[in-house]
Amino acid sequence: MIRSLDIQNILIIECLELEFSAGLNVLTGETGAGKSILLDSLGFVLGWRGRADLVREGADKGEVTAVFDVPPSSTARDLLDEAGIDCDDGELILRRVNYRDGRKVAWINGVRASGELLRQLSQYLIELHGQHDDRGLLNAKNHLDLLDEFGALHGDVKILRKAWAKRREIETQLKKSEQQQAALKEEEEFIQHTVDELSKLSAELGEEAQLDKQRRLMQSAEKIASDVSKASYALSGDGAEGMIADSLRWLEGASAHAEGRLESAIEALSRALHELSEAQSEVSSCIDELKFNPHDLEECEERLFEIRGMARKHNLQPDELPKFLENYQNKLASLEASTSDLSALQDDLQKAQSHYLELAQNLSVKREKAGRRLDVLICEELAPLKMERAVFTTHITQSKQGPDGQDDVAFTVATNPGAPSGPLGKIASGGELSRFLLALKVCLSKAQSGITLIFDEIDRGVGGATADAVGRRLKRLAEGGQVLVVTHSPQVAALGAHHLRVAKRVENDVTISEVEQLTGDERIDEIARMLSGDRITQAAREAAKALMLN
Repeated sequence: MIRSLDIQNILIIECLELEFSAGLNVLTGETGAGKSILLDSLGFVLGWRGRADLVREGADKGEVTAVFDVPPSSTARDLLDEAGIDCDDGELILRRVNYRDGRKVAWINGVRASGELLRQLSQYLIELHGQHDDRGLLNAKNHLDLLDEFGALHGDVKILRKAWAKRREIETQLKKSEQQQAALKEEEEFIQHTVDELSKLSAELGEEAQLDKQRRLMQSAEKIASDVSKASYALSGDGAEGMIADSLRWLEGASAHAEGRLESAIEALSRALHELSEAQSEVSSCIDELKFNPHDLEECEERLFEIRGMARKHNLQPDELPKFLENYQNKLASLEASTSDLSALQDDLQKAQSHYLELAQNLSVKREKAGRRLDVLICEELAPLKMERAVFTTHITQSKQGPDGQDDVAFTVATNPGAPSGPLGKIASGGELSRFLLALKVCLSKAQSGITLIFDEIDRGVGGATADAVGRRLKRLAEGGQVLVVTHSPQVAALGAHHLRVAKRVENDVTISEVEQLTGDERIDEIARMLSGDRITQAAREAAKALMLN
């Protein structure tokens, strides 16, 4: 609910503070007094796209501030939470400034905000209805949602959206898998060939380094074999080992008579004999390794060059070949597994599509029933509005499948029996359109929505009993909520709980618009003016009182 509207230097408004209340608020005044400027100002602070030249002549900037009460259940609070804006106390202050150079700056509860955020927020605060309203009931894009709201079908729509999302998820996964399989299919021959030649080679980690070592050893075998053999002979029992063994035996024989003087020497020779034995063993082992068949060198080199050649072919290090083979084996396995995966995904997609279609068809049936019920209610509302011969139809056609189902919904009217039906905004005249919109809103409105309804001259072109019927429906809509109506009808104005009069005056050759809260006799005089014109008679006052008492 909107509590107040503060306007500074907007068009012909210099400074204006408006207070609004719950119930039916009526705004009256002569044509051109500035009633539409109030709506322009409200639209500006809500981020709606409208006039560009709002700043009052002679001012550097124009400014509008609006204060709303936001109930805890309002979706507006969720939007504010997402934006990081506090509204715990339920008070929402919107402020927007329009500078002379065209710049626009906005704040929400003191936090800088974009025009887009204001527009998103406005849909949970205000509904504007009038002859040129393309945001609400006249916009066919909204009719599906309005019918679902009327039929209490949003729960069904929520379930359907989940089914649609699941179907799209499987469809996306299937498409991705098909693309991956197609890419692998293109490489299949190469992958298979690579796996075959790498498997045949069967290179092992560290094998290249070991082969290289063996090759170098065999290449140098002839050169070092003679020296190694000589060394082996020198270390053997006929050489150093025999001499040290003899020395050790002689010293051990003499040790008993040397009073311990030979113990250290004996220990050292024992150690030397042990080390000499190990050295001789290593040399013997080397001699065994140096004994090879010339064909062994040829095989070693052939294997080494084969491994190195394969590594160069795939731009790898030799030790990377085993892992490379494993990767390609996995690709081949993936290709084989993808066929069965695709089959499973296709089955899942078919089941998801069947589930979605079942839900969508059930929802279509419910929408048809809701549409027929809405048509009856609208016709009942049109009769008191002197449009009993008009025909309202909720037209439902099949559309492309989507998250909200497979239905297109359009509200159509035929103003007279036998006349062609068509969209509201194109078939109905100005006065008829206003009454259609009001009947629609009465049938579609939700109690305690927390949204302020604004009707801009929705009673244009009607009078007498019809205008009274319009006023009574506006009053009914305002029960437990808030309705603002810009009106020229005294019957509507008389039913208002709160009355604001818009007027203009000229000061120093400058036109200024003002708004006054009317009570008591002032309100009676304003309604009398609406009945009789500029000259207010006593009869007009009595008629105004009668309207207010009725």
